[in-house]
Amino acid sequence: MKIFITGANGFIGGAVASALVAAGHTVRGLVRSAAKGEAVAAHGVAPVVGSLDDAALLQEEARAADGVVNAASSDHRGAVEALIAGLEGSGKPLLHTSGSSIVADEAMGEPSERVFFEDTTFEPEPDKVARVALDRRVLGAPGVRSVVLCNTMIYGNALGAPAESVQIPALARQARASGVARYIGRGQNRWSNVHIADVAALYALALEKAPAGSFMFVESGEAALGDVVRAIAARFGLGEAQSWSREEAVAAWGREMAVFALGSNSRVRGKLAARLGWSPRHRSVTDWIHRELT
Repeated sequence: MKIFITGANGFIGGAVASALVAAGHTVRGLVRSAAKGEAVAAHGVAPVVGSLDDAALLQEEARAADGVVNAASSDHRGAVEALIAGLEGSGKPLLHTSGSSIVADEAMGEPSERVFFEDTTFEPEPDKVARVALDRRVLGAPGVRSVVLCNTMIYGNALGAPAESVQIPALARQARASGVARYIGRGQNRWSNVHIADVAALYALALEKAPAGSFMFVESGEAALGDVVRAIAARFGLGEAQSWSREEAVAAWGREMAVFALGSNSRVRGKLAARLGWSPRHRSVTDWIHRELT
């Protein structure tokens, strides 16, 4: 297949692009500069220099492709509308990347018993209303085999051009810079998680097999953020991990990161991926941190 992918030099997009190339697909990848184009070309991806605001370019690439993966942004409505316009009525696949912060709370380190399944109805926090609406726009795209892959906390090393995930690198940077690894509040909030290699494998399966209108949680484990931070402290030899208040965390990381990425609960369970034949090989984020985090 000829696949067009946005965010080809990002953490998710780079891994997915590399997996598709390895599977024999021809991949064209959107990048924002010639330098980033060189980085993805080294992994077998034909670079397309442009931005998510280039609606005409996105439509043209989508129209010419056999399938599209949007891995650049979960929130850029203009890009999604352009990709849908390029695919509308074709029956071709459109894979859109979302994130399980859509079901996150504002617990700031406190636990929650609530677990979300793919058919669970929910009301998102105000910060996430627009993202949920965009997911639904993708799923309702006419004449498109649309799929939303809702990723949880992703861990692992980059599999494409140099890039990193969101949550664990932020925690690791703070720990290295200060000499103290920090969790928020009591650190009892929990996130489902998944390894980047397993994410890439699922995207490849979804391109081939996922039915139109599929919404999939992408997860293969769960951990408390306090345990994640304690594993980071042990990996770097920093001694006891310590708590931060809401105010300290927001000052260091900003509201979005502190509240929804590091202080919240996002506990989800997915069944649809297994029906495609997805069998994740990695099950423990803390084991990976102890062995491989740098």
